[in-house]
Amino acid sequence: MVHEKDSSSSSCSSSLWLSPNESKRWGEHFFLLYTPFWLTLCLGIVVPLKLYENFTELEYLLLGLVSAVPSFLIPMLLVGKADRNLHWKDRYWVKASVFRNLYRCCAAFVETLVPAASLWIVLFSYVGNYFWTHYFFTILGASYTFPSWRMNDVPHTTFLLTHVCFLFYHVASNMTLRRLRHFTADLPETIRWATEAAWILALSYFIAYLETLAISNFPYYSFVDRDSMYKVGSLFYAIYFIVSFPMFLRIDEKPGDKWDLARVAVDALGAAMLVTIILDLWRIFLGPIVPIPDAKQCPQSGLPWFSRHANLT
Repeated sequence: MVHEKDSSSSSCSSSLWLSPNESKRWGEHFFLLYTPFWLTLCLGIVVPLKLYENFTELEYLLLGLVSAVPSFLIPMLLVGKADRNLHWKDRYWVKASVFRNLYRCCAAFVETLVPAASLWIVLFSYVGNYFWTHYFFTILGASYTFPSWRMNDVPHTTFLLTHVCFLFYHVASNMTLRRLRHFTADLPETIRWATEAAWILALSYFIAYLETLAISNFPYYSFVDRDSMYKVGSLFYAIYFIVSFPMFLRIDEKPGDKWDLARVAVDALGAAMLVTIILDLWRIFLGPIVPIPDAKQCPQSGLPWFSRHANLT
């Protein structure tokens, strides 16, 4: 009896941080355990040892692939106990990871390889790199100067590294939001909403600031004014997470409310569109946080990723 009680108590305690959905819990555990691998590789080996000084386009691409690809392959090959009786498309890690890819354009690939959690992040991070990076160029004064193969002037490596970064950020957010909701469950609804909103804002800014600080020793991702980037640019970057953290948490969170991949993809793209609107409103009404060279400025009526074309016509 005592053992059963202790076991029940332990299960209840763990659920304050982790999802009661077994597949989602396994996926969150995996993403957390995977984080030290790519983090050590990039920030514990490549950057401190300055291995990047000898990197060409190929080495940078390989770094991104080695960091990101195992996050797909490992759960495909080592299926967790919670996922063994589930169809691949019903597994949480699939839904979470592929959020940032274009679901319809990649339907054949998604239907055979990509899990749900992965789908959400793939789609969201793809949009972030392809479109929002240009806001970093034109609003924050950022630039990539390392050799790289690019798509829409954004290095392929950043698409891959962003995926694993965002998986970690969003799983960490899930856990803290879940714990906060348990803590405030008995409070009035307005206080619960205000508390959660304040936490999302604080966590988003903290993560944005921490990432900017963490990569400060890499000289080939530079800013016109790094101090302004830390203080104000981190708030701009935090907009990504202010929108995405509460939306990402919703995937398979409520018992009995299973998300299919189409719903995951639509939700991810909806979140991406909302972020795009907010970023562009910042561009129009607040403008750059530092003086931007004319060649990088975006016309008031245009969009950042059209600026170069606009300047040529």
